[in-house]
Amino acid sequence: MIDSELYEIASKTLQMFREMGATIATAESCTGGMITGVLTEVPGSSDVVDRGFVTYTNAAKAEMLGVDPDLIKAHGAVSAQVARAMAQGAMRNCSAEVCVAVTGVAGPGHSERKPAGLVYIAGTAGTEIEVEEHRFIGDRAAVRRATVVAALDLAIRLVSRAPV
Repeated sequence: MIDSELYEIASKTLQMFREMGATIATAESCTGGMITGVLTEVPGSSDVVDRGFVTYTNAAKAEMLGVDPDLIKAHGAVSAQVARAMAQGAMRNCSAEVCVAVTGVAGPGHSERKPAGLVYIAGTAGTEIEVEEHRFIGDRAAVRRATVVAALDLAIRLVSRAPV
């Protein structure tokens, strides 16, 4: 069960996609499927949600989305480059018009260069790709929730420009 604010955001996202005649796919790491879960909490979401890839490990990112392991090695799984590659990989492996991908450090662990709360969100609509860097604050649950909200916000912005 999701809270009423997330339900409202998911409903708004689904309605916008319906109006545009578009579908969405997700590629999720730090959220572990929460974006797709929030969307599918709303009845009737099957006309908009194409699929979700939960790629928590580096191996899953490579196997399911085609993310080059050398890219992960060079930049780390939590990077703009990997988020972009995840979104592109999701787009190659689905029939949706919009794909969003997330990778980050939800916490509590972190490194000097990659603090807890650092999240990259990438979205693609056709050939257009956007990548955002976020520094969310709060505990693990707060970071994951903020990531879901930001990813759906990006999806709404992208679908309004999607070639459908």
